Amino acid sequence: MQSKLQNLFLFFISVALSFGAVQAQQTDWDMVELRISHVAGSIYMLEGQGGNIGLSIGDDGVIMIDDQFAPLTDRIVAKIAEVTDQEIRFLINTHLHGDHVGGNENLGNRGVLIFANDRVRLRMSMAKSDSGASTYSRVALPVVTFSETTTLHLNGEEVHAFSVPPAHTDGDVFIHFRDSDVLHLGDVFRTNNFPYIDLSNGGGLPGTLEALGIAIGMAGPNTAIIPGHGGVSTRDPISAEPVGSDCSAAHSSWGRPSSVSRKGRGSPPGNQAGREPRGPGRTVRHGPAGLTVTGGGWINTELAHAAGTGVAGVRRFYGFV
Repeated sequence: MQSKLQNLFLFFISVALSFGAVQAQQTDWDMVELRISHVAGSIYMLEGQGGNIGLSIGDDGVIMIDDQFAPLTDRIVAKIAEVTDQEIRFLINTHLHGDHVGGNENLGNRGVLIFANDRVRLRMSMAKSDSGASTYSRVALPVVTFSETTTLHLNGEEVHAFSVPPAHTDGDVFIHFRDSDVLHLGDVFRTNNFPYIDLSNGGGLPGTLEALGIAIGMAGPNTAIIPGHGGVSTRDPISAEPVGSDCSAAHSSWGRPSSVSRKGRGSPPGNQAGREPRGPGRTVRHGPAGLTVTGGGWINTELAHAAGTGVAGVRRFYGFV
């Protein structure tokens, strides 16, 4: 029964994603409401249409985390100008999805230096439209890439960006604003939904659990967490079971299951196609509970709510106990 519910839910998710793509094409961008709010220290969050934008603002300039969609760039820049007269100097992409990198080209043309995980640039550079044309121009591609970590020192802030295990995608990056005690987790964590896992771009459930465990281990009780979508949070909603602040404890707590089949996972970044063909019949097994992925090649873990809340519920639902 559980397997049937999973398959049914995944079908509806694939339909919903298709509808969302059509809806995005029909968006009246002038009607999108942009809101900017102070999070902590020198960090702000900008909400609009797409992923949450993180901002480090100070006398040295602006560091921007993600940039939503291209038609919103001018309005986003104007909104940031309401709280600072400093220029946007750096942009860090948390991953490759269009609602987070859609403004890259516009900002690149403004001279903003773009950072991302190595795989983000590789996958973006290989992305093609239905006509075979490149989806992203050269200017839209990250200029500085890293496989593990990079740190920017600006506005009296140590901005530490680091790669996490393949979770939402295989190029996910967390950003830790150490002095302001703020974490930006991209789409690995949402406060308005359970995580989506993009199998076609290398995401996976084991990595999602491990990445969330890393976030829980890094966050203190007062750490503000900016999710990919939804409102600012703390560490408590991520897990039904509090953990300490030691990262190694988090790793051992959430560790990988002993038996995981990788069949159906997205192609590695070095693959010439750059992504796994989407289609029915691909099976992805996670622990004792297997699920068949049809349609768009996504896993939505919201059904795990039936088994509990947060990471603990997802672990129980997919047999990671």
